[in-house]
Formats: sequence, structure tokens, C-alpha cells
Amino acid sequence: MIDFKPANVEQRKFYSSFFTDKRERGCEYGFSNLVLWGQQNIAEAEGCLVRLSYYSGHISYAFPIGSGDKSEALKALQKDAQQRGIPCAFMGVYEEDKKLLEALYPNQYRFVSARDSFDYIYSINDLCDLAGRKYHQKRNHLHRFKDAYPEYKTELLTKENLHLARDFAAAWYKEKLAGNPVSDFDMEQIALDRAFRYFDQLGLEGMLLKNADEVLAITIASRISEDTFDVHFEKAKESVQGAYTAINNEFAKHLREKHPELLYLNREEDMGIEGLRRAKESYRPHHLIEKYMAFPVEAEYDQ
Repeated sequence: MIDFKPANVEQRKFYSSFFTDKRERGCEYGFSNLVLWGQQNIAEAEGCLVRLSYYSGHISYAFPIGSGDKSEALKALQKDAQQRGIPCAFMGVYEEDKKLLEALYPNQYRFVSARDSFDYIYSINDLCDLAGRKYHQKRNHLHRFKDAYPEYKTELLTKENLHLARDFAAAWYKEKLAGNPVSDFDMEQIALDRAFRYFDQLGLEGMLLKNADEVLAITIASRISEDTFDVHFEKAKESVQGAYTAINNEFAKHLREKHPELLYLNREEDMGIEGLRRAKESYRPHHLIEKYMAFPVEAEYDQ
């Protein structure tokens, strides 16, 4: 059985050492998300980084990464799953990974397009400049916000003002739950609490949008690759028109100035939530990162 260990902030250098190629990967491969969401366990097998995830009621593996022998690593995962008595299922499978699984294990896996988990990737210049007809509505939202709050300001998140973001998030969730008591924010609240707790250790960056002393919106992100930042959290007062547009635009401009090598912002998935999908599509993504779920054909697996 593979000796998986729970992911923690101390493993950041070890984890990063396996990302030797320039291949684009989704948000589930970012180290910050590994620590923030669910119960993630990692290990090395056959020179590859492998992962066992307990997330949202599912137990699954991530496809091996690194320069080691992936076919041998997959064999090790097959054996591990057998020893644990679980299906050797994979989440976050990309087209290249799918082809390898099909070649190594013909007719042994069924693949399901994980549309709700596709990542939305945006050109950072698009989100900064909001240029052209396709962003006409976003510019209007931004102008209305600036007209209503002409003295608004932004502050970068630091350990000195992190409590303001924490307080804002607590109030945001309280308001959401008051409007819809059956909403399920438990996992997200746990993830955000971890983000506040390990803000510096994870190399997170963030911003407050304020009017005088009132916080109107917050955002938190981290680098996921050489040319891409991953936006993990973005919350704004629903009563403040244009607040989401403003924090999105201001933070993108900050990142472009601080990290001129950046080309993209990954704003993660829509989780199949209709309103969230419309919002993400309205920003006209540069492209989507497509993913599959892979299940052994003989396994009964609740998607």
C-alpha cells in the first residue's frame, strides 16, 4: 500500500519539484488548493507524484505527475486501490492522460466529461483593460460603481489587515445563509478559513476593496504556474452594484503590474451552478481546461 501523507504547507517545495514541464493543469493541481480543499494525501511512486483525495463524498486518485514512469505509477495506484478495497477512479483527467489510460488499460475505464469542473482561463489583459464590444456591459458596471463610490480604494491583504477579510467573509456567509438556510457553504468556509490561517505559508495574495472603512469585496489568489495565477476566492457585497466587477478588475491590474510575466488568470470551475456559469461566461474566457472523470467499468460509482 502506498504511504500517502496528508498534504500540508510544509510540503510545498516537495510538491513543486514534480512540475518540471510546461504543461497546463487545472486548479486541482495547484498546491494551495491541495491544502485548502477536502482531505488530500500525497506520496511519491515510481518517480511520480501521486494523490489520494477524499473530497465531497468521493474517494479518488489524481493522475500521476512528474518525470517518472507513469505506467508504473499507475500500476502502483491500481495495486493500492485493490489493497484499500476501493475503485481505482481518477478525477481531473486531461485528454493526454485519458489516451494513456486507454492504451494501458483498454476497455477497462469509462470516461465522463466533467463539464462542471472545467476551469475558466482568462487573458489577464482582457480582465485589466475590458476593451472592445464584448466587455461593454462590464465597463458600464465598473463606471456605475465608480460613480457611486468615487473615493473607493484598494488594499493588498497582509497579516495586519487579514482580520478585515475574515470578518467580511463571516458576514457574507451569514447573509447568504439567512436568505437560503439550506445552502451548503461548509466546505468552502473551511477552505477559506485555511486560506486565512496559512496565508503567508501558501504564498497567497489578495486584495480588499473599500469605501472609507467599509469593506465591499475581497479576493485571494496564488500562482499556479509560471504564467498563470489561480483566483481561489472572490466575495463582494451583493447590494453594491459593480463590486464584483471592480475587485476583479483592480486585482487583475495589480497582478499584471507586479508580475508582468503573467498571461492568464484561472478563475476555476462553475460547479454546475447556473448563475455562476453565466457569470464566468460573461467575462469571455480565453479558453476552458477540459477534464474527465475515469471510473473502472465494473465499478458502481456515484458521480
